[in-house]
Amino acid sequence: MARAEAKTDKRIDLFAVRSILFLPASNPRAIAKARGAGADFVVLDLEDAVKPQDKDMARQAAVEALAEPWPMPVAIRVNGVGSRWFAKDVAAVAASGADFAVVPRAEYSAAVGAVIESTGKAVLAMIETARGVLAAPRIARVANALVAGTNDLRADLRLPLDATREPISASLQLIVLAARAAGIAAFDGVFNNLDDPEGFLKEAEDGRRLGFDGKSLIHPDQIDPCNRAFSPSAAEIERATALVEAFQGGAERFGNEMIERMHVEAAQRLLARATP
Repeated sequence: MARAEAKTDKRIDLFAVRSILFLPASNPRAIAKARGAGADFVVLDLEDAVKPQDKDMARQAAVEALAEPWPMPVAIRVNGVGSRWFAKDVAAVAASGADFAVVPRAEYSAAVGAVIESTGKAVLAMIETARGVLAAPRIARVANALVAGTNDLRADLRLPLDATREPISASLQLIVLAARAAGIAAFDGVFNNLDDPEGFLKEAEDGRRLGFDGKSLIHPDQIDPCNRAFSPSAAEIERATALVEAFQGGAERFGNEMIERMHVEAAQRLLARATP
C-alpha cells in the first residue's frame, strides 16, 4: 500500500508542521475559533472528545466545516477500527474536503492501509498502545506521519495517573526512530495541564530534543508557545547559516568543532523550518 498524498493545490509538507490542534467536531465555537488561532494543522475529532450520543452530529459537523476553505491543513480523526462508528466515519472522510485522516490506536499496518484505500486521503497514525509501539516500524511504512498518543499509552502500560514522561521515554524514542527510518514526520503527544504554561513549554522543548517535528495540542493557548518551541531560535539560525556558508566539502574545522556534510544537511533542515 503506497502512501496517499493530501488532495490540495500543493503537496503539504508535514515536516514543516509544528502545532497540531485537536478539537471536538461537535463544538461549533471551537471550530470557528480554530480557523484563525494560528495552528499549523487542525484535527476535527470524532473520537475521544465526542460523547457517544453526539457522534453522528459531530461527523456531519466535520463534513460541513470542511465544505469551506481553511488557512491550514485539516484532518478528521475517525473512531477506532472495530467501533460501531468506524465505517460511517471513513465514508464521511472520503466524501469530505479533509486533507488527511487520523487513525487512533493504530496497531496494524493493514488497517491503516485500508483507511488510505477507502478514503483516498493521506493518514496520520496515532501510536497509543504497547502493540502500536512495537508495530510502529511497519505502520510507518504506509502512514504519512506518526503521532504519539501519550495519554492512552500511559493507560495501556498501566502506569500511575501522575506518571511523568520518563516511563514512556523508550516508547517515544521508538516512535521517532520508526518515523525517521520510514522518512516521515513524527509528532509528540498532548500536555494535559492547561494551567501550567511553563510545564507545557518544557515538555515541548523536550519533544523537540527527542526529534519530534511538532506536538499535539488540546487548547488554542498552547499554539504560540508550541510554535516557538519547535521553531529555530535566532542563535540557531545564525549558526546554521554560518556553517552552511563556511562548508567547502569533506571534513573541516568550523569554530572549535569538526564538521562534515551531515552537519551541513542538518543545518539546512533547520533553516528550512525557520519562520520567515
